[in-house]
Amino acid sequence: MQITRTNPFTNTVNTRELDITPEQVAAYEAGALLQNAFPNLSADDREFYKTGIDNWDEMFGGEE
Repeated sequence: MQITRTNPFTNTVNTRELDITPEQVAAYEAGALLQNAFPNLSADDREFYKTGIDNWDEMFGGEE
């Protein structure tokens, strides 16, 4: 499913293809925890779904 989000820091609009179903989206919107609604997504993909941040490391620096 294609998901489009706007990065709240840069206002960049990004679209990403995520392996999620309408049922998973409905579960999240009904209050399921992100990691429970989308257990098959990587942490980066879940972050993108929730916040629109496409590349956290690029914006804030990687681990030191």
